[in-house]
Amino acid sequence: MKRKLIFIGFILLVNLTLNVQKSAAQISLDLESGYVSTGYNNIRIPGDQGTDFSLSEELKAEGKMFYRLRLNYNINSRNTISVLYAPLTVNSKGSVPRDILFENVLFPANTDLDATYKFNSYRLTYRYELVQKPKFNFGIGFTAKIRDAKIALASGDDESEKVNVGFVPIINFRLSYNPIEKIGILFEGDALAAPQGRAEDVLLALTYKASDRIGIKAGYRILEGGADNDEVYTFSLFHYAAAGLFIRF
Repeated sequence: MKRKLIFIGFILLVNLTLNVQKSAAQISLDLESGYVSTGYNNIRIPGDQGTDFSLSEELKAEGKMFYRLRLNYNINSRNTISVLYAPLTVNSKGSVPRDILFENVLFPANTDLDATYKFNSYRLTYRYELVQKPKFNFGIGFTAKIRDAKIALASGDDESEKVNVGFVPIINFRLSYNPIEKIGILFEGDALAAPQGRAEDVLLALTYKASDRIGIKAGYRILEGGADNDEVYTFSLFHYAAAGLFIRF
């Protein structure tokens, strides 16, 4: 699967090289913030021997403010390169009425637990606009994602953590529809499913064009995914109430 996605990404980059026009490039900044809460967050580490438990149903997961930053470079009307920084850290507290074996450390039943779930994302994306019409645009591309993940559990003197930093290739898409001049609907994200796991980071939002340089968005973002193997079992879902600002330079 990864080889196929890398091949797709290569073809897209070749297309970029062959189709660059002599139009002026444009840089824009996409700032997003709001409130994130946990839907589910199910853990078993190691995946073949650890204890199943939930960071959101058996422990109490905090909701919190979040932020994300994306820098876009529009080479021309059809070709866009962007970089994204999307940090996420959620803390959970509580106790579980059974022993928890987590990353080879045994946490006794009914002890106070402090859990940290970190999933920071760094992404480089290329997208090509397949459809360009006055009211409708659709583009598809390739994202090279670096995940910086950590799950940690602590109780008194006992503590353990699982750290994972790795590369994930994902398909990128963006669809926008503007029924009237200044107001539109935006549906965009990165998503991929494979036998090893899945990942979805998708936004549905209303947009408002305040000026030629400033745009506003507000909507709902979902972040979901995980992996199931001998090393780790983890699947999580996060809900985002998101608002943002587009700034074109």
